[in-house]
Amino acid sequence: MIEPMQKLTTAVEGPVTMLREFREFIARGNVVDLAVGVIIGAAFGKIITSLVDQVIMPVIGLVTAGVDFAQLKIVLKAADASAKKAEVAILYGAFLNTIIQFLIVAFVVFLMIKLMNAMRREEAKTPAEPPAPSPTETLLTEIRDLLKARAA
Repeated sequence: MIEPMQKLTTAVEGPVTMLREFREFIARGNVVDLAVGVIIGAAFGKIITSLVDQVIMPVIGLVTAGVDFAQLKIVLKAADASAKKAEVAILYGAFLNTIIQFLIVAFVVFLMIKLMNAMRREEAKTPAEPPAPSPTETLLTEIRDLLKARAA
C-alpha cells in the first residue's frame, strides 16, 4: 500500500521532471534556431505582403487597364443596408494576391536553399588543412633529422 507521503512525493516529482525535460528541450540549439526563423519569417511575410500589395499589384493593375485585384470579387448576395446585413462575396482578387505572395516567398526560399547548397559543395571541395603535428611528433622529427645529420 502506498503511503500518503509517497503519493505526495510522486505527485510533485511528475511536474518537476516535466519542467526539467521542458527546460532541456528549450535549451537545445534547434528550438532557439526555430524561434529565430519563425520571427524572421513573420517579418519577411510582412515585407512580401507590402511588396505585392503596394508595388507589384499596382503595376499589374496599370497593365490591365486599372483593375485593382484586391477589389475583384464575385458577389453572391448583395449587402442590405436596411437589414444591416453585409455583402456575401468570393474575394478571388485577394486570393490572387495571396498566391503571388506565396510564389515570391517560395522563390526566395528556393534561392536561399540553392545558395546554402552551393556553399556546402564549396566547403566539401576545399580539403581541410592537415592538423599541426603534436609536440611529440615535432620532437621525434627533430631527433630523426639530428641522427641523419650525424650519419652524414
